Amino acid sequence: MDERNLVLGLGNPLLGDEGVGVHAAHALIEAGCPDNTAVLDIGTAILEALPALETAERVIVIDAVKAGEAPGTIYRMPFDEFAKKPTIASMHGFDLDRTLALTRRSQPPEVMVIGVEPGSLDWDLDLSPAVSEALPTVLALVKKELGNH
Repeated sequence: MDERNLVLGLGNPLLGDEGVGVHAAHALIEAGCPDNTAVLDIGTAILEALPALETAERVIVIDAVKAGEAPGTIYRMPFDEFAKKPTIASMHGFDLDRTLALTRRSQPPEVMVIGVEPGSLDWDLDLSPAVSEALPTVLALVKKELGNH
């Protein structure tokens, strides 16, 4: 995979709004993205992104982010502004930071996070109304990010 831009949809689609990244990735795949852009539904299997992370220049991560605001609030922040976890909770607990460390790169890619404040993390395949309403804005923000470079 030699795409310059990589969009990763993260989250667990079985837990309502926790799956917002997966829903967004599917919507972007359906809508089509610019050339040199790969969109991957990673879910909770972040290590699956390792081959694509080897070559991507820019990475946009879409995920649920709990920051205490109203459900559906959208956040845009560079990945390096997120606090890093000191330990791995389980073998499934690899995060993006540790996955990037596994690449053979001398310089990490630029990583931007588009996060959405979840409203419900209960067992549900659907997004809550607030997060569902925010999804078109998330998609527009991702496309704007892709168009800025």
